[in-house]
Amino acid sequence: MTMYSLAPRSVLRTAASRLAPVALALSVSLFASAAPSPARAQGLPDFTELVEKVGPAVVNIRTTEKARAGRGGAGGEMDEDMLEFFRRFGVPMPNRPNPRSPQQPQQPQQPDGEPTPRGVGSGFILNGDGYVMTNAHVIEGADEVIVTLADKREFKARTIGADKKSDVALVKIDASGLPTVRIGDVAKLKVGEWVIAIGSPFGLESTVTAGIVSAKSRDTGELLPLIQTDVAINPGNSGGPLINMRGEVVGINSQIYSRSGGYQGISFAIPIDEATRVSEQLRAGGRVIRGRIGVVIDRVTREVSESIGLGKPTGALVRSVEAGGPAEKAGVEAGDIITKVEGKVVETAGELPRVVGSIKPGNKTTLQVFRRGGYRDLAVVVAELEPERVAAKRTPEKDGAKPPAAVSSFGLAVSDLTDAQRRELKIKNGVRVDTAEGVAARAGIREGDVIVTVDNVEVTGAKQFDAVMAKLDKAKPATLLVRRGDAATFLILRPAR
Repeated sequence: MTMYSLAPRSVLRTAASRLAPVALALSVSLFASAAPSPARAQGLPDFTELVEKVGPAVVNIRTTEKARAGRGGAGGEMDEDMLEFFRRFGVPMPNRPNPRSPQQPQQPQQPDGEPTPRGVGSGFILNGDGYVMTNAHVIEGADEVIVTLADKREFKARTIGADKKSDVALVKIDASGLPTVRIGDVAKLKVGEWVIAIGSPFGLESTVTAGIVSAKSRDTGELLPLIQTDVAINPGNSGGPLINMRGEVVGINSQIYSRSGGYQGISFAIPIDEATRVSEQLRAGGRVIRGRIGVVIDRVTREVSESIGLGKPTGALVRSVEAGGPAEKAGVEAGDIITKVEGKVVETAGELPRVVGSIKPGNKTTLQVFRRGGYRDLAVVVAELEPERVAAKRTPEKDGAKPPAAVSSFGLAVSDLTDAQRRELKIKNGVRVDTAEGVAARAGIREGDVIVTVDNVEVTGAKQFDAVMAKLDKAKPATLLVRRGDAATFLILRPAR
């Protein structure tokens, strides 16, 4: 790799070895040209005005919880038997000061019911009447929330609402005429542009850090797509604002990617447009209402999408359908791939919960699904999302099943489903796997699985399945839609080499 920044110095050395008399003059001219010009220095970002403008509206949030019976203050107390164990075996005692380290003060045990420090975070003032936005995890489990303004005034806040799924919370302090932030347009945010964060990392109030937007709409498995930056974010920054060069809040600093617990160059912020929608619902009713259709989903891999004729890996693979849920009533089946909702393309599996969640419960919407090599539209009435709702598990029954057939060249032996098994799985056709070995076992097929399709061809029975498998090109992979209990997935049979 050529290091152009070293070129002037390497040229100087070469010239000095050949032309000693002019070395001094050459070195002066070269180093003078290498020095940064005043104009170039002026082009660097200056954040002072942004900090002066936004800083007064950023707050420190301190939380406490009451000491519970049987728990000490900061570190808790162990019973004498446990203490004796640590003493006798020479194991360092957790949460207790080292007698050789005077810097670690003894933490007195708090009387039951006394408030003890719990955590520190950040937030920002939305309007002059005292509504403050922060992260839900900042105030989770707190008995008391204390907000400290930039002018050092302190207020006890009351929680208006907190939404764990989006990690957004809204608290209120009794004050008026407060400085506020301006909300920016996330759609105009560009990768590579400068942004700053203001918060209280490690409790250090009003700390400013800067960086650039590294990526937008980063899917990290959270409900909302996140803004990725390289702004230094550490514990205590959570809930603080991410600010663009126009002095507008574009996100809430929420997470970091770290193996050490500290900042390692990657941080994430919740887009402010999504957070604002959540805060409006929290202010109106104290909670967020989201839609649901009752499906368990998974991503669509490129290999599966190409093998079933979908083309590019898009949409959300339906692994299971909730019994009696909206999707089942609409005709959605396990193994379907949901590609559109209300005409909007579902690019990734992570988008489906966000799109459906934004639909008001009770409204009817249209799902486009890819099934057996073709598309179809299904009308579904969206229900309200309930916490931790899980589809019931169903397992095919063995009673009444026919004796298994001989193992095929793919390592499969199957039998027809009984009427009871069809009713249990709520499917019309398919075959039960009685044996899976060799190629089938390597593909992940297990005994008890139900094979529903082979390369988009619906399986109607064991004889028909054997006929379909016999026609397959043994040199090419085959894609099977498999039901396992209540879940469905695509598995690929690859020829033995």
